[in-house]
Amino acid sequence: MANYVIYTDSACDLSPALLAEWGVPFQSLTFRFDGDETEYANNDMTAGDFYTQMRAGGIAKTAAVNSETFRKAFMNILKEGKDVLYLGFSSGLSTTYNSARLAAEELRGQFPDRKVITIDTLAASAGEGLLVHLALEKQKSGATIEETAAYIEDMKLKISIWFTVDDLVYLKRGGRVSPTVAFVGNVLGIKPILHMDEAGHLVNVSKVRGRKTAVATLAEKYGELAATRGEGPVYISHGDCQKDAEELAAILKDKYGADVQIITDVGPVIGSHSGPGTLALFFVGTAR
Repeated sequence: MANYVIYTDSACDLSPALLAEWGVPFQSLTFRFDGDETEYANNDMTAGDFYTQMRAGGIAKTAAVNSETFRKAFMNILKEGKDVLYLGFSSGLSTTYNSARLAAEELRGQFPDRKVITIDTLAASAGEGLLVHLALEKQKSGATIEETAAYIEDMKLKISIWFTVDDLVYLKRGGRVSPTVAFVGNVLGIKPILHMDEAGHLVNVSKVRGRKTAVATLAEKYGELAATRGEGPVYISHGDCQKDAEELAAILKDKYGADVQIITDVGPVIGSHSGPGTLALFFVGTAR
């Protein structure tokens, strides 16, 4: 096994148990609810409990990982004689990646014989998680840290990221849609289809009427953009809407032969901004 550690953060929305099984350490972004002074790590609260609070009117605010936290974590690995390859949450949505980059710059001076490489995945949720998966597969093939980093840099804008939300109020809070659009859209049952662009930002692409149409539209994006239909890893994440995630997986399998490898929760840090009912699809495409 190559002597480097693949490292990530909790915005990848893969469970701590799965990351532990893969041997991937991570740093957790944090959140808190308005009126509650307790700051929670992304995995301190179950997704079900988190979304129950949101549905009851709770407003969650998130915080990035700071540079000192990354510095200490990376330094512990370097002291063990191992290098670090960090795959981080999109810089278009959080300062977390920049904190890791600054920590890496400082540590390179302290450990000139070791390597710390940071990659801005320009992705979020299981799209970031999918890149972690691909990095691990590359590492297992015997690739060096530089070869794996180059591979992920080449692949990251081929990870196609599409999603929909069930309630526009959460996008309104983040300034993604106007109050008028949110109100009218919810009254009429309008569901946005969004994706993450090459700068790692969320972009509103189109609108459809009704949830079932939104789910079917996500599946159609796979048919349009998948690099090789029926091959390659496909991930789905959801904000407390397991049945919709399973319906999407079934459509992908029946219509395109796609095998969804992972269905995971949209964790509190991402879910704070997208809300309950978020449904997202991630796959290797011909382009982002």
